[in-house]
Amino acid sequence: MYPIFFRLPSWLPFMGDAPITSFGVFMFLSFLTGGILLRSEMERTGHDPDRAWDLVFMGVLGGVIGAKAYYVLLNYEALLANPLSAIFSRGGMVWYGGFAGALLLIVIEIKRRDLPLGQVADLCSPTLAIGYAVGRMGCFLVGDDYGRPTGSWMGIRFPDGTPPTTVEALERNFGVQVDPALVERFGQVVPVHPTQLYEVAMASIIFLVLWKLRVHNHSAGWLFWICLTLLSVERFLVEFVRVKDDRFFGPLTIAQGIAITLVLVGLWGVRQSWSVGAESEGEKA
Repeated sequence: MYPIFFRLPSWLPFMGDAPITSFGVFMFLSFLTGGILLRSEMERTGHDPDRAWDLVFMGVLGGVIGAKAYYVLLNYEALLANPLSAIFSRGGMVWYGGFAGALLLIVIEIKRRDLPLGQVADLCSPTLAIGYAVGRMGCFLVGDDYGRPTGSWMGIRFPDGTPPTTVEALERNFGVQVDPALVERFGQVVPVHPTQLYEVAMASIIFLVLWKLRVHNHSAGWLFWICLTLLSVERFLVEFVRVKDDRFFGPLTIAQGIAITLVLVGLWGVRQSWSVGAESEGEKA
């Protein structure tokens, strides 16, 4: 894998020799891709296309703050032991925290600009799915958020992952007891499910579905509820093969508990905004 693409020249002030990580690059690309797509959609529906970048900026700000805040709360022991390191370390981003933070600031920006909330939520939906897919490629290249050990043809080893997929690291960080047959076959660095690529594939399919449905005859906001439901189902499913240490609900993780809640909310929203034959706010634009 490629956790670091390159390092900045050592002669640069303040940032000399700083690593440019694959995670950081693909996080940037995810917001850039979403912004370009959202700009096109806002222009199509008669809105000022430059407002798209205002929304993206708020998404970046809220996403980073929310993702970090969620991670810090989940790892409160590290926060109590070393607050500065826990808050300002480069690592530690949780998707649902980022989603909540980004959603909050984007809604505030939509209201501040006096834009139609439901319609803009629909316009943002395909960009959210494709942005998620692009961002997960960064997780794959840096060797993070992978799955359980497997001997199948899909398995990939991350010797430089965060953490690496060594027998010792999997047991220490996740409490995973690696099958001795895998150790005998592959050695101390064992292959795991590349759940990042599973999510890239599923989020890309969701994007295509949302893109196909983006011109619809339902009430404004219908596509957003579809997006929320599908992305939550995707996350619920992939968590079954993720290597996690937070299975506090029997076999289910915290993320799956959140996903179930969001699926129910999404289905409720779909039902509330279902209006066959009624011209949507998006179509009027």
